[in-house]
Formats: sequence, C-alpha cells, structure tokens
Amino acid sequence: MTLTKKLGAEFIGTFWLVLGGCGSAVLAAGFPDVGIGLLGVSLAFGLTVLTMAYAIGHISGCHLNPAVSIGLWSGGRFSATELAPYIAAQVTGGIVGAAILYVIASGQVGFDVSAGFASNGYAEHSPGGYSLVSALVTEVVMTFMFLIIILGVTDKRAPQGFAPIAIGLGLTLIHLISIPITNTSVNPARSTGVALFQGDWAVSQLWLFWLAPIVGAILAGLVYKWFEEKEKTI
Repeated sequence: MTLTKKLGAEFIGTFWLVLGGCGSAVLAAGFPDVGIGLLGVSLAFGLTVLTMAYAIGHISGCHLNPAVSIGLWSGGRFSATELAPYIAAQVTGGIVGAAILYVIASGQVGFDVSAGFASNGYAEHSPGGYSLVSALVTEVVMTFMFLIIILGVTDKRAPQGFAPIAIGLGLTLIHLISIPITNTSVNPARSTGVALFQGDWAVSQLWLFWLAPIVGAILAGLVYKWFEEKEKTI
C-alpha cells in the first residue's frame, strides 16, 4: 500500500472520529428529553474507532491518533519515516471534521462555540472542575492503557479478528472514566480540531492534550516491547 493511500485513510478515519465523537457531544448529548448523555458520547467515540478499524485497518492500520502512531513506533511496530506524515494527516482530518461539525452546529439558533465545542480542558474548564494535575495524570494513564490494549490485541499471539471490537470498547471505557475530568482526549488530533474552533481557553490548554497522551503512549510502547522480549532459556 502506498504512503499516499495510507495517509488518505488516516485523514478520513480521523475526520470520522472527530465528526462522530465530538459531534455526538455537541449535537446530541444535551438534546432535550432524548439526549444521549455521557454513556452515548462514550459509545460514539468507541463506535467511530470500531467502524474505521474494520473499514481502513487493512489500509493504514487505523491509527487515527498521533499518540497511537507514536506508541506503535515506541513499541517497535511502526516506522519512524512515516510518523510525521501520519500525524499531519490525522491532525488535518481532525480539523476538517471539526470544521464540518462547526458548520452543522452553527445552524442552530443560539449556538455558542465559546461554550466549549467538545473541547478538552482542566481546572475551570474541566467538566467536573478537576485540577491540572488530575487532568495530566488521567490523560497519561488513559492513553497508556489505550496503547496497551492496542498493542496487546494486535499482537500476533492474540486471537485474530477481534482487535477492532476490543479497541472500540476500550476507548468507550476510557471515555466513561474520564469525560468528567478532561472531556477525554487521549488523542491530540481530536483535541486540536475542536480547540481551533473554540479558539480561546481550549487553545491555551491544548499543550496538555499533546504532552500527556504522547508520554502515556511512549511508556506503553516501551512496556509492551518488554512483554514481547523473548526470555532467555538456560
């Protein structure tokens, strides 16, 4: 598969993740009487990854996330030469997904992008009022576990054919845990897309939602590489 086709798949997949996941939060979470709430938003993010894993996993590996690409590289599963292009495609897809979401959402009377636009935040911009330290620890640990799941279920020794389900459900669980803390990032491309349209506090806090997922992903890659090392026999 050519790099151009891989990047196209990553663009489309990340576009779908932001439009589907963040779109569920912006358009449907608080809808009167029939809003999907925290559970629905969590499922929406998991479903975007699940559907794309089956749709484009055989093309690009369906990373959809700079932290995933970096974690796979850290774990020895991804080439360093493709790292920057993948991240560029993912961030671009996330921005375009956020742009389409903005066009749709702004068509509603009373829409106010400054209210948050599904952006990630800490302190006064945390949904539950959690501190910077809480947000930092949460994003590092949740990304670490997300990469452990991904690396584990895509291991050649793991049962075949079920990886997308485990990864999608893993992301759902991560959202169920951490939406109240940071609105859940674990994905710098997802955070960047909506932050650029929120344009205020979300941009100023965006650094954390790049730093923490990358740290968590690198640690997970190193840990799983240790699991894969063959033990010496006497």
